[in-house]
Amino acid sequence: MKEKKLRSSVVTQGVERAPHRSLLYALGWSKDMFRKPIIGIANSFTELIPGHINLREIAERVKEGISSAGGVPAEFGTIGICDGLAMGHFGMKFSLPSRELIADSVEVVARANALDGIVLVTNCDKIDPGMMMAAGRLDIPAIIISGGPMLSGKVNDKNIGLDAVFEAVGEYTAGKIDKERLEQIECSACPGAGSCSGLFTANSMNCMAEALGIALPGNGTVPAVFGERLQLAEKAGQKIVEAVRSDLTARKILTREAFLNAVAVDMALGGSTNTALHLPAIAASAGVSLTLEDFDRISAKVPHLCSLAPSGPYFMEHLNSAGGVMAVINQIDKLGVINGDVPTISGKKLRDSFKDSPKPDGKIIATLEKPYHSEGGLAVLKGNLAPGGSIVKKGAVDPSMLVHTGPARVFESEEEAQEAILSGKIKAGDVVVIRYEGPKGGPGMREMLSPTASIAGMGLDKDVALITDGRFSGATRGSSIGHITPEAASGGPIGIIKEGDRIKVDITGKRLDLLIPEDEFKERMKNFKPKLNKTGSPFLDTYAQNVSSAAKGAIREI
Repeated sequence: MKEKKLRSSVVTQGVERAPHRSLLYALGWSKDMFRKPIIGIANSFTELIPGHINLREIAERVKEGISSAGGVPAEFGTIGICDGLAMGHFGMKFSLPSRELIADSVEVVARANALDGIVLVTNCDKIDPGMMMAAGRLDIPAIIISGGPMLSGKVNDKNIGLDAVFEAVGEYTAGKIDKERLEQIECSACPGAGSCSGLFTANSMNCMAEALGIALPGNGTVPAVFGERLQLAEKAGQKIVEAVRSDLTARKILTREAFLNAVAVDMALGGSTNTALHLPAIAASAGVSLTLEDFDRISAKVPHLCSLAPSGPYFMEHLNSAGGVMAVINQIDKLGVINGDVPTISGKKLRDSFKDSPKPDGKIIATLEKPYHSEGGLAVLKGNLAPGGSIVKKGAVDPSMLVHTGPARVFESEEEAQEAILSGKIKAGDVVVIRYEGPKGGPGMREMLSPTASIAGMGLDKDVALITDGRFSGATRGSSIGHITPEAASGGPIGIIKEGDRIKVDITGKRLDLLIPEDEFKERMKNFKPKLNKTGSPFLDTYAQNVSSAAKGAIREI
């Protein structure tokens, strides 16, 4: 059988490409390398992110795998932002927009150099989806390999993660702990390399990569410091060369069936609300439609099986020891919600990867007969305040707050709300409203862990709800409803709420409503004039002009 022509031949083959080969000789390449698959390694290593500090080592093992399989590795870099470091200040406005920059940069290098395949070495919140978006755009053989999750920290034999530090700030402010205890938690929560240890956004997305089939089993759960992580990296290098030879391109894997599988796994895991932002964006990059209605429909069918931080006592290392993502898929497959015949980058069908997974232990992974919740970990709410939808991590909400009605406490920014929370101005029963923090209005749709963690730390998470057109960290817990669409800056009803208005949050009934007479509601909407924030940053202001709603994944619309 005639071997398929390599994409890179437009750079390496023919008399007219002598100048191109001359440049490659300058890199130390030899003649025989010109007939091998050229595999790009997009490495998001940075010394500013704990989840990325080990990516140089990961990339080296990827190179070994590529070389051993007969490919030529070629590494290049991308940017990355640590959401934890950007949290609570102006810098967080850049986090979600950076997802587009990452996808752009990978696409540009891969297309300009006619790469035959690409290994996406990644970790953390926006880098993971940005890399996957690039894979969907390029539609060349692509594989995700993450740096792996961080081990949990410990204080007095209790496992803790970064969320505990944010909540400790609220506890200290409320006088529940002293400064020495705060410092003990601060110094113990993050023990070393890896993406933060709970089922926060980074680890949620790395698990989604497994469920989609664009990463190998173990990608989401094998800890960063385990030797198995390096073995996985080398295997990823080998598999991408195999994928090039069989022409297993990204869009052959990133199908609608694969995305529906991922949403089902997301519901069983109880992942970050940000998955409802990133999965539709990745789907759009692959030419696939995925909507909030898909999340809502699947949520009703799939029970919540994993009690992982921030809503439970277990961390990613525990999920890994219980069989990881494949063990979860093996359980929900019994419900008929998994298409096991979809291809994966391993070269196997998805079913072949999960069929021999361990049985649930009943704690880290619950059984279908005794789930943590009968429905999925995320819920989509609509109503007169969110006609386009909103999202809540239902699995992290105390049962007493599944239905809550209270007076609105209205804030025009995260900073205003955080100041009010920490100064004791928020009382039990309140509904905190933070608006003009959406994709367009922020701009940048800041992740707001500080106010939600402060509410929890002060002991108000069972008494106070928070709603916003912005978004939350995967580490958020409590009755926190985000992604309200349309956002205030786009004329959404969240913009007409007045201080003291009664708001009903009905997570059970999947409703979010402003309790004012209908004629008054219409009159306010008629007279509402949204404001637009000018940041002074050309990048952010351009982003605000081109970004879609959160319901569409906050993707750039051209």
